[in-house]
Amino acid sequence: MSNYLMSKDSMKKYQKFGLVNTKTLFKKAMVGGYAVPAFNFNNMEQLQAIMLACLETQSPVILQVSKGAREYADESLLMSMAEGGIVMMKRLAKEKKLKQIPVVLHLDHGGDFAICKSAIDSGFSSVMIDGSALSYKENVAVTKKVVAYAHARGVSVEGELGVLGGVEDEVSAEKSHYTQPEQVEDFVKKTGVDSLAISIGTSHGAFKFKPGQNPKIRLDILKEISWRLPSFPIVLHGASSIPDEYVTMINKYGGDLISARGIPEAQLKAAAKLTVCKINIDSDGRLVMTGVIRKYLAENKKDFDPRKYLTPAREALKKMYSRKIKEVLMSNNCV
Repeated sequence: MSNYLMSKDSMKKYQKFGLVNTKTLFKKAMVGGYAVPAFNFNNMEQLQAIMLACLETQSPVILQVSKGAREYADESLLMSMAEGGIVMMKRLAKEKKLKQIPVVLHLDHGGDFAICKSAIDSGFSSVMIDGSALSYKENVAVTKKVVAYAHARGVSVEGELGVLGGVEDEVSAEKSHYTQPEQVEDFVKKTGVDSLAISIGTSHGAFKFKPGQNPKIRLDILKEISWRLPSFPIVLHGASSIPDEYVTMINKYGGDLISARGIPEAQLKAAAKLTVCKINIDSDGRLVMTGVIRKYLAENKKDFDPRKYLTPAREALKKMYSRKIKEVLMSNNCV
């Protein structure tokens, strides 16, 4: 694991927004046997729900921004939103006599060096370089290049070995390929990454498994990787559980997600007790928001004020995030 140091100059970019990188968070998570939530956001309501849930449960949080989110909301606006979320959190923490929570702003699935550099230069405190579609040699080379640039600026880096199946935003792969445990030591040593995303059966999107397929993540592979990389932070992508309640709600009010299935939460909890320090959750938030909005609009046909349907959607999101933190990630009261 990299032991890079941050000079005062290199810390200025993201610290002026009140952000931290992942290094200290992951060290605490490793000792505490929990995973830090990594929640994707695209708009104000999602950000509010995330920040409120994490503040009230006293959980650290990683705010994730995908390429799709950057294109949808504009990167400078997302930075301002994240900064505003931290300001809101600090105010509420003071009012409620709670501890302020550490916040990371993380680039999710950076596809090349240029995207990662852009995020770092704009003030992100953590980036992921996803070279999983490349050859092993190419993956090592681009990851090493990103690490060198990021570490010089105090920014933490997540790499990836193995390929997750499924579709979500710009990330798409027809078939998954499990991470080969025998490669992880060499990859971490050559690249200097701070954390490693692996493929052990999770999948992007809401349709993670075919009908009749048993949802199962390969904890045996995780255990071997943990044995080869003791005390090294491991990351799970595509870890949404696709809650039946909201799939049913969406389908009841005009949707078509009949075969949507996710990762059993008991398996995610087991992974969090090992060396998994970061669990990514995106699709669950989309389902909750969409389900509640569909229901509200179907039952209130004369309403057209976005605040009327976004308010219950935001509250449902907050409730879902809080439950995940307490019952699955076990990161509550860990600030």
